[in-house]
Amino acid sequence: MNRLLGFIKGLLRPQESDGALLFWAKEILGALLILALFWMLAQLACLVLEKWGKRLTSFTSSDLDDRILQRVTPHVSRLLIMLGFYLAIRSLPLHERMVTLFSGALFVLLVYIVFNLIYNALDELLRWYIASRQDSSGALISRHMIPIAEKVAMLFLMGAALIIILKHFNYDIFSLVTALGIGSLAIGMAAKDTLAHMISGFTLMLDRPFHIGDRIKLAGGQVGDVIDIGLRSTKIQALDSTVMVIPNSDLCNSTVINMVRPTSITQGRITVGVGYGSDVERVKEVLLEIARANPEVVAEPLPQALFTAFGESALTMLLLFWVSDPARIGLVTDQLNCAIIRRFREEGIEIPFPIRTVIMEKAD
Repeated sequence: MNRLLGFIKGLLRPQESDGALLFWAKEILGALLILALFWMLAQLACLVLEKWGKRLTSFTSSDLDDRILQRVTPHVSRLLIMLGFYLAIRSLPLHERMVTLFSGALFVLLVYIVFNLIYNALDELLRWYIASRQDSSGALISRHMIPIAEKVAMLFLMGAALIIILKHFNYDIFSLVTALGIGSLAIGMAAKDTLAHMISGFTLMLDRPFHIGDRIKLAGGQVGDVIDIGLRSTKIQALDSTVMVIPNSDLCNSTVINMVRPTSITQGRITVGVGYGSDVERVKEVLLEIARANPEVVAEPLPQALFTAFGESALTMLLLFWVSDPARIGLVTDQLNCAIIRRFREEGIEIPFPIRTVIMEKAD
């Protein structure tokens, strides 16, 4: 670029006999030529990106490159035009302070355009990521993370742009970075619990042990549906419609049972005792018939009836069944219990209750 400036100014450098007016006219003409050159380069870049860029992106199956190209093309044009203004100003024989002032302002605009271009490309990448996951199970979590990711990217780009601008104006950025580091350490010590919850929130969003809408069981035995995953806490709606607000660090450091993933099919158990004189095989058949007759009990896995233990007053039978919706497990259990007691009465199967025989001995 310096060679280009030297070549243009060499063509238009005034002779010593020329007057100051002619000198300034040629310098301004050189600056205008630089502007015209970069304006043409901007138009050519837009033409190439719109014509050849679209042809290249047509070979890919994804529309991500097309969308990024559409977003960044105007910024490329602005970047080249602003670069032309920057070089044109620096080519003029102005006072050093004026050159520093105008070129500094244009440099700030150049940095803004460059980082705005990068931000638009990242924003389009995030939007494409969300659109590609609309049909996936993690779409809700991904949409929840997008505003956070955009803010983090914006803060990072703003910090990088600030460092570049300060470096251009010969400011000592080491002291600034040191001050920021000490300030960050002080803030981290003062808000360590909040930061722990926030980091745990990022972990939950990235690891995704559960998604919004999932039914989970906590380490304390509470069961509920996840309704929100925030930076600091997660909200869970319990079965009685109350909302539990749990810090994210507690969820990361405890056992959580996801009742709907990888499949929403949930197992139900019914334990019933029958008399010692009952036919165990017939009891099993009756229990399986009752389970298969219920429309909410899934056919796969098959229901199972097991003889599990010899009780003090009864033979312990266990019926295992599965339903597709964990929210319906209580209602299905109620339906099966009612059907079991009705069929046992019809079949004459005894459901005994504990009996104690007390023998009274007479004293001598």
